[in-house]
Amino acid sequence: MEKDLKLNLYSSGISTDMDVSFVDAVIKAGFPSPAQDYLTGTIDLNKELIRHRDTTFLARVSGNSLQEAGICDGDIIVIDKSLEARNGDFVVAFVDGEFTLKEFRLDDNAKCAWLIPHNKDYEPIKVTEENQFMIWGVLTYTIKHLRK
Repeated sequence: MEKDLKLNLYSSGISTDMDVSFVDAVIKAGFPSPAQDYLTGTIDLNKELIRHRDTTFLARVSGNSLQEAGICDGDIIVIDKSLEARNGDFVVAFVDGEFTLKEFRLDDNAKCAWLIPHNKDYEPIKVTEENQFMIWGVLTYTIKHLRK
């Protein structure tokens, strides 16, 4: 299992509005278009990113086991503890005393669950009834830092 995942949790500071200018236009990755022509107001990131304020937390990703899924070391993730995990969700799971962030797959035929990395250097983690296992929360958004 990925041993270096550090789960530093932060509450989702939603006591204030966080209005950011919003461009209501399709942004193409081709021919440039003047974005200021489409500026329509502001958007509140708290309302966009947080559905359940009492059960939502932010954390910073540490590790590279999901890099091929676009979830990278240093990204900030939004985790909702009130959601029930479904196949294909990315989850923060507690397995045998350690936290990990992986894709969740339920295998009814084998009567187990799988925590799937998206990096060829890591093996999937098989979870059975012998494991101490809990899904701590479901990842709902990833916030990337692109400019160093």
